[in-house]
Formats: sequence, C-alpha cells, structure tokens
Amino acid sequence: MAWDEGLAQLLRDDLAGHGIVEKKMFGGLAFLLNGHMVCGVHRGGAMFRVGKEGYAAALAVPGITPMMMGDRPMAAMVDASDQAIADDARRGQIMALALAVVQSLPPKLAKPRKSR
Repeated sequence: MAWDEGLAQLLRDDLAGHGIVEKKMFGGLAFLLNGHMVCGVHRGGAMFRVGKEGYAAALAVPGITPMMMGDRPMAAMVDASDQAIADDARRGQIMALALAVVQSLPPKLAKPRKSR
C-alpha cells in the first residue's frame, strides 16, 4: 500500500455522512464529493483541495505547504504534514476549507464510456 491507512481512516471519519466516494488515483487514495476531489492520501502525507479562495488561509495553518507538481506549486491544492493531520483542530480547519470549495461546485457529469 502506497499510503498510510491510519491517515486514510482519519479522513474517512471526518467525511462520514457527506456521501464521499473513494477512488485510487495517482498512487494514492482520493476522496470525492459529487465527482470532485476533496482530499486524498499519498505516500508521505495528505493533500486538500482548498481552491484559490482558500489557498492563503490554508497556508497560514502550521504544517500546511503548497502542493507541488514537479517544481511548480498547484494553486488550489495544499499538502499537509503528518503533524498537521494528527492535530484534530488543524485537520478540521483544512477539511472545512476543502469541503466549502467542493460543495460550491456543480456535480460532475459521468463521462460516457468509449465504445470499442
């Protein structure tokens, strides 16, 4: 397993009752609401979709850093250290930002399957 199952369970517990779907993506596990990623676990930590609006507020939380794609930061995603995730208050702050962003988005429509 490429991610910490204990961390995944913390996120599951935080998201209980929100109608979340889990999906293996990018070598990790993503938690999706209405087809949009809220957060995910990966080798070495977790990531949260906080949007451009919540980006600065998320980075103000200790243990939260920009999510990097190669050598460039992803403008709407942040990475969380193990210490930030272990702290219920900090994890709650970031999760609230992520849920607010994703709940404001219209549901994604399922893409039709390609016929062979």
